[in-house]
Amino acid sequence: MSEKIPVTQAIRTLRLHKVVYAEWPYAYEEKGGTAASARELGVDEHVVIKTLIMEDDKKQPMIVLMHGDCEVSTKNLARHLKVKHIVPCQPEVANRHSGYMVGGTSPFGTKRAMPVYMQDSIATLDIIYINGGKRGFLISLVAAEAVRVLKPVLLDMANPHEG
Repeated sequence: MSEKIPVTQAIRTLRLHKVVYAEWPYAYEEKGGTAASARELGVDEHVVIKTLIMEDDKKQPMIVLMHGDCEVSTKNLARHLKVKHIVPCQPEVANRHSGYMVGGTSPFGTKRAMPVYMQDSIATLDIIYINGGKRGFLISLVAAEAVRVLKPVLLDMANPHEG
């Protein structure tokens, strides 16, 4: 594959923190989500981590990291944060907070510093695949390195997919 690998803000942040990672460009599929990227890379969707930009009832943004094959229980997250509710940001708002386009949002190197909440079981994985800051571009790294760099709050906030 002769695609030029992008040097995104996420990549710059990983280099700054001396994180070892691998780059995985793939054919981006509009609205394909983690199922499409997992299929393209030939990995289990559970190790593909989605980066979601959400906000609380006071419009305070946050990064939420979840297994690709699970949904976020916004009720559990709101209860933990002692706020009325948590909702996903509208795409244009999420883009403004993160500096990335939805579908290419990385938790690394965001435009605005935001608290990071990670599903606790992600930290127990060996290798995770997460967005590298551009649509159609994942990076793989040791989960413990993501925890070291992002310093997330680890919570159980998953609702497994039904089906």
